[in-house]
Amino acid sequence: MVRRTAAIAIATLVPFAFAFPHSPPLAPKALNDRRYDSPSTAERAQAVINTFRISWDGYYKYAFPHDELLPVTNDFSDSRNAWGASAVDALSTALVMQQKDIVNQIIEYIPTIDYTTTATEVSLFETTIRYLAGMLSGYDFLTGPLSDLAENKDNVDALLKQSISLANALSYAFETPSGVPWNNLFFNNRSNDGSANGLATVGTLVLEWTRLADLSGNTTYASLAQKGESYLLNPKPASSEPWPGLVGSSINVTTGEFLDASGGWVGGDDSFYEYLIKMFVYDSSRFSTYKDRWVLAADSTIAHLTSHPQPRPDLTFVAYYNGQNLSLISQHLACFDGGNFILGGQVLGKQEYIDYGLSLVAGCHETYIATATGIGPEVFGWDPASVPANQTAFFQKNGFYILNGNYILRPEVIESWYYAFRATGDTKYQDWAWDAYLAINATTHVGSGYSSINDVNVAGGGGFQDFQESFWFAEVLKYCYLIQAEEAEWQVAKDGRNSWVFNTEAHPFKVASSS
Repeated sequence: MVRRTAAIAIATLVPFAFAFPHSPPLAPKALNDRRYDSPSTAERAQAVINTFRISWDGYYKYAFPHDELLPVTNDFSDSRNAWGASAVDALSTALVMQQKDIVNQIIEYIPTIDYTTTATEVSLFETTIRYLAGMLSGYDFLTGPLSDLAENKDNVDALLKQSISLANALSYAFETPSGVPWNNLFFNNRSNDGSANGLATVGTLVLEWTRLADLSGNTTYASLAQKGESYLLNPKPASSEPWPGLVGSSINVTTGEFLDASGGWVGGDDSFYEYLIKMFVYDSSRFSTYKDRWVLAADSTIAHLTSHPQPRPDLTFVAYYNGQNLSLISQHLACFDGGNFILGGQVLGKQEYIDYGLSLVAGCHETYIATATGIGPEVFGWDPASVPANQTAFFQKNGFYILNGNYILRPEVIESWYYAFRATGDTKYQDWAWDAYLAINATTHVGSGYSSINDVNVAGGGGFQDFQESFWFAEVLKYCYLIQAEEAEWQVAKDGRNSWVFNTEAHPFKVASSS
């Protein structure tokens, strides 16, 4: 992997222009100083659209129809089976931004994908949340409120047809004694790698496969995913649930039993908890038991996993657990948790969940404003007994220390600010998102796009990893846009009565009661 350091300038932002003057990135304090004379929300939203178009143009020129752009070297990567992951992941964002030309470039391409063939291992989880969800979301939009954006209606029909084709190719994963699927698949001989499956990789299929069943009329798709999910809702053995609703991370595919009792709201577990309440949003009549399990997990998290750093007791983080033993460690990935608590509180009419979510949102905000780049780290901790020697002062000031300083274009912190703004209407969350957008633009823009960086606590980011993730399109730019954008039916509702629900890759689906 090519690594190099470059000074990337901050954007000068006006409604229909986008330039990168040659000036150094602003430090977090300078960003805050700019807040009150910053552009209007309409100008901010347009600036994010412009960044989306820069990212798309680089991808389309140098990488399409491959999976990802390598922006430093103007090359491409195929980490997601060479089916065009960035294109499919970008579709729902292009739609909500109403970028008609890009929408039609993508939907012209999707009918040409052969989802039955790939030379590389297929992840059931990643393929579901990116490809299947991206196409289903596009179908919901283009047969609904954004139907005028499609120039060829046959391409809209193809979104559902291709979703069915992909699901059919994946469905042998569920042919196990328990119904818990294999995750790592080899299409060439319909085999798998024989590994145990994980909590998130089993528990983050049910929304997409149920939506496909509802749109196609084939209930088998829902039944497959819900059967696997049933083992997570009724965990065995009892020891795998150290507190009510909080379960282990690894599952025996043959028996459906958990193999451990460790986990949290971190990567590998995260979106299982996320989907419990989102399934209730999708259809409250069919999925009330999912809501009940979310409440159990939420209450146990508040009671047992809540942690306040010793030097900064004003901050709130959620700890990792192994049995009933806690590790004071978390991740950028886990910072979706504040938004999920806020969503649950709105939907259930429980202010205590909203308030707890807002405290988590504030904690994750601190991980951004404390660093040299104004971007939060991949992994952080706050155990006073484990502070790295070179971070003692940093820990005493900020309440956490950095264990992995990468930033790989992750969305979760901005995602939670989006939910916080939608619930409260407090414009400080729009400002926080704008500050983060400016910092990310200043630090990650390089060559033909935007790249993961090595160290958020080094000015300039400590070098580029030469990789533009597909979720940069699907999530980061969507949340940066939506938090500034005007009202629309697909925005998360302010009153808890949602017409759309976002999958874990930020692809919005029309909820069943609104279909």
